[in-house]
Amino acid sequence: MAGSLFIVSAPSGAGKTTLVKRLLERDGGIQLSVSYTTRAPRPGERDGREYHFIDVPAFLAMRENGDFLESAEVHGNHYGTSRRWIVGQMAAGRDVLLEIDWQGAQQVRGLFHDSIGIFVLPPSVAELERRLRGRGQDSEDVIARRMAAALDEMRHVGEFDYVIINNKLPEAIEDLQTVVRSTRLRTAAQLDRHRALFPFLEHES
Repeated sequence: MAGSLFIVSAPSGAGKTTLVKRLLERDGGIQLSVSYTTRAPRPGERDGREYHFIDVPAFLAMRENGDFLESAEVHGNHYGTSRRWIVGQMAAGRDVLLEIDWQGAQQVRGLFHDSIGIFVLPPSVAELERRLRGRGQDSEDVIARRMAAALDEMRHVGEFDYVIINNKLPEAIEDLQTVVRSTRLRTAAQLDRHRALFPFLEHES
């Protein structure tokens, strides 16, 4: 049985990374795809955990070789998802989660039509700006650019299957986990997962 592919996207500051981290802590049956990026590591980030940090020439060479399932340029930095790793994990029956922007989501969903798209929104634009300022890492110019980019990203919310409003973190985590659980309960998945059970039920009927 092939695993499911979950795509989680959100504007910067919506809390997507925290939600994904909490989901992975709760659910050992889903694997996070670690993307490649040319941006510099932020404080506390480690190569191979948050991202595979590489330089621009190396990234462009990988893209030229067809190593990426999807790639995009965001805020002047390149991001890409390993094609081989995704295909291998799903073929082994493991669920995979991609934490990527809407551009990457479009590319992936064009190749994996059964993938599940989840978009995370902040409770308001004002709250989004407060969160971005609360990081204390960016200048006013950077915050302004991030806000403009966030508003543009949120216009693509209609391209996704599910929307989670990240107002209260515990509720948002439950919502995300509910999407994963409900996907595993789809008829095709259950029939494949429990093949030995269903012939017995058919004989009983």
